[in-house]
Amino acid sequence: MTFKVLGVSSSTSELSFSKIALKTTLDKIKDAETELLDLRVTVLPMFSTRNTGEVITKVTTMVKNADAFILATPDYHGSMSGSMKNFLDYYWSEFAGNLFGYICASHEKGLTAMDQMRTAVRQCYGWSMPYGVSINGDEDCDENRNITNDELNIKLRMLAGDITTYGKLIKEQFDKDLNDINSNTFASNYRN
Repeated sequence: MTFKVLGVSSSTSELSFSKIALKTTLDKIKDAETELLDLRVTVLPMFSTRNTGEVITKVTTMVKNADAFILATPDYHGSMSGSMKNFLDYYWSEFAGNLFGYICASHEKGLTAMDQMRTAVRQCYGWSMPYGVSINGDEDCDENRNITNDELNIKLRMLAGDITTYGKLIKEQFDKDLNDINSNTFASNYRN
């Protein structure tokens, strides 16, 4: 079975630095299938339990097919973007047993924005990488928006490798526990 990583870009800017870093990371993943969900193009309506429709069905299928996620957001006043928060509001049990990585475009490292995404994922019983990657477009990219910072490229390569290496381990154990009727781990809460 192929391991699948879903990258979620939440910037409303067509020339988003967080999306550039996310695409670069997805391109560096060689041992998994990757997919990009661009919330600028695929716009989810404001969350409501009554919402239905083609866009929600499409995104839900992408989420359910993913084994790991990389969430990318700009830093808006020390927080994640509204479209990222809205995306996270739509899902809960779908995140359990999956690993998440984080990218933030920020002039100040984006620590609070990434912490907020981690908090939301933790409340949905997802697992988080113990680090995130920050991109500062003015310092890390040239005028054509190509990443020129070697240290940033190393961090993105590390995230690409870690999301698949550790994501596979977590997903494999979660699925094993889910299918073992004698297992008394957290995964047992998700048995049908």
